Formats: sequence, C-alpha cells, structure tokens
Amino acid sequence: MGLIRNLLALIGLLAVIVAGTAWVKLKDSAAGFDPYAINVYKELATNILATKNAAEATVWKFPVNEDLTAEEVEETMKFVANEHNMSGVGELPLSKDVEAKSGKPYRFVKIYMFCNSLTAARMLDYSDAFSAYLPCRVTLLEDPDGKLWLYTLNMDLMIHGGEPLPPALKEEAMAVKEMILDIMKRGAEGDF
Repeated sequence: MGLIRNLLALIGLLAVIVAGTAWVKLKDSAAGFDPYAINVYKELATNILATKNAAEATVWKFPVNEDLTAEEVEETMKFVANEHNMSGVGELPLSKDVEAKSGKPYRFVKIYMFCNSLTAARMLDYSDAFSAYLPCRVTLLEDPDGKLWLYTLNMDLMIHGGEPLPPALKEEAMAVKEMILDIMKRGAEGDF
C-alpha cells in the first residue's frame, strides 16, 4: 500500500512540476502582449469550443426587435453613425446581388460600412495589416427563420490581441468599438 501511495505522490509531484513549468513558459510567452490578451484568447477558445465555428466565435451579434423592419434598422444605424461622426462609406446589398445572379429570391442580407477615416489612417500608420479590418462592417441579415440580426467582427482581437497599441491609438480604437456597438445596439432596438 505504501508503494502505491508513494508512486501516486510522485506522479502528483511530477504533474505539479509540469503544470508549473507550462505556466511559467506561457507567462513568459505572453510578456509584451496587451494585458487583456490572455482574456481575449481565452474567450476566443471558449467560443470556438462552444460553437465549433471560428467565424461564429469571432463576431458580435445582436437580435433585432421583432417589430422592426430592415429599413427601420438601417435608418436607425445611419442616424446613430451620423451622431457619432462616423461616415457611411459603402453598402453592399448582398441579397439583391444573389437574386440578380441566381434569378431566385434570397433572404435579406446587407452589409454597411462605417468609418472614422482619421482613426483608420492612424491604425494604418501603425500597421498596414489593420487594413483588413477597415472599414468597420455591420451586416444586417435575415436568418433562415426570418429573424433579423446584426453582426460585426469582434474588435477585441484587433485591440488587445497582440502587443499593446500606443495609448492614444488604443483610446481611439476603443472609442470606435463603442461607437460600432452603439450603432448595433440602438439599430437592433430602433432607438434614435
């Protein structure tokens, strides 16, 4: 009995040493990252495991109030964007393009592009890779059951996923994030 207990104790000790070593290596690897990076990646991993869909795990989405039409949501989003001084720099009526090419009706899908061009320029001056995130896109879509939803990329990966952004740029990026979330929340509620 003593041999088994000692063997289990030894296995436990080895497990603690391995876990401690792994933690130190992870902590050392994370040095130089934004302080919230670990939380962002932990949330990403949790979302991927829960949804088994990387795209689903990297977006924010809001259900639209049942009593609102797509036109009312669009009008509200444009109003709120204007209130925040964000330019509407483009729209892609995807469902209309699908219908034109397929000759068949398709559920409503329209992508709206909003941008604070001065912040966008500062992001590009920091890293050209940020161009892939520009402009901020919000998709209004009708799901297969006929319910309207608003989707956008989760900006936390861009803001917190690597080394810390310069403080002024981080502050601007956080402000854009809050503006986009406000556009979506108020659009989903029809709140002018």
